[in-house]
Amino acid sequence: MTVEADPVRVESRLAAGRVGCPCCPGVLRPWGWARRRGVHGIDGVRRPRRARCGQCLVTHVLLPVTLLLRRAYAVEVIGAALLARAAGQGHRSIGAALKVPAATVRGWLRVMAGRLDLARVHLLQVTHRAGVDMTVPEACGCPWRDLLAALGAATAALTGRFGPVGVLGPVTAWQVAAACSAGRLLAPGWPAAGPPAVGNTSCP
Repeated sequence: MTVEADPVRVESRLAAGRVGCPCCPGVLRPWGWARRRGVHGIDGVRRPRRARCGQCLVTHVLLPVTLLLRRAYAVEVIGAALLARAAGQGHRSIGAALKVPAATVRGWLRVMAGRLDLARVHLLQVTHRAGVDMTVPEACGCPWRDLLAALGAATAALTGRFGPVGVLGPVTAWQVAAACSAGRLLAPGWPAAGPPAVGNTSCP
């Protein structure tokens, strides 16, 4: 489940009982920590908070919007690769520029290529739900650029509603992508058909 990037704020909301369970009407409480992990693109070692619902007893790892589920790279690094692909670059040149193995970049691009239209529709649904009188972006003639246009619209809608600056600085488009996908931007089974599921508990 995605939460804001500031761990102090997450701890404060958990202690106050202000983080709702995504599975039931219950409230999440602190329940230890996930394993430590290094993340390429973020300084230091991260150890996400784990929380448990007092009602359904399900545990959740609270993933900050700077990370994606089961990825060792920050969402900004993965986002930069997707931007470069939309600009026409191949996985080898992208990997060299980002200092990421070409095979890893190729895997990201293959996963995203298989869900470009579904992801675009999901982001447009978020835009419609969050924004007021938001205009649907015109088709660019390229599925990758269409996806980025939809992400731009979702970012504008969410920052227009919640504010362009979060607790750690300006909210980026890729943080919005992480929040809208509940950290599952490249995970199997996302996005599901139908209305966007509620996956994060606050604005990025």
